[in-house]
Amino acid sequence: MTVRSKFQVMSLTDAAADRVRELVENADRDVLGLRVGIKTGGCAGMEYTMDLVEEAKPGDDVIDEKGVKLYVDPSAVLFLLGTEMDFEVTKFRSGFIFKNPNEVSACGCGESVSLQAADPNFTAPQA
Repeated sequence: MTVRSKFQVMSLTDAAADRVRELVENADRDVLGLRVGIKTGGCAGMEYTMDLVEEAKPGDDVIDEKGVKLYVDPSAVLFLLGTEMDFEVTKFRSGFIFKNPNEVSACGCGESVSLQAADPNFTAPQA
């Protein structure tokens, strides 16, 4: 039997953590954090989803990092393994950016992506 240490599905930058914190603190209801998932849609086939979380769902992968919590939808875990979530503000837009090693392609508008599932037998490198 192989025992693997648990590793985080995703990580987030300081800018992303600051924006998640701002969203949670300014919500019009009590929330725990932000849920990240994947849904079918867009011109490239898949879109990232984000929703405020009032209550954790069974099976959620919870990432508690930099003072905020991300809840990863269980159906999205294999598509998000190794992803870094960032937040950027430019002259023309602001929003979350996903640096996802499982991304195969993206549409020109930047709103949808094509993803492949990560290898479920992936073992995180030991530090």
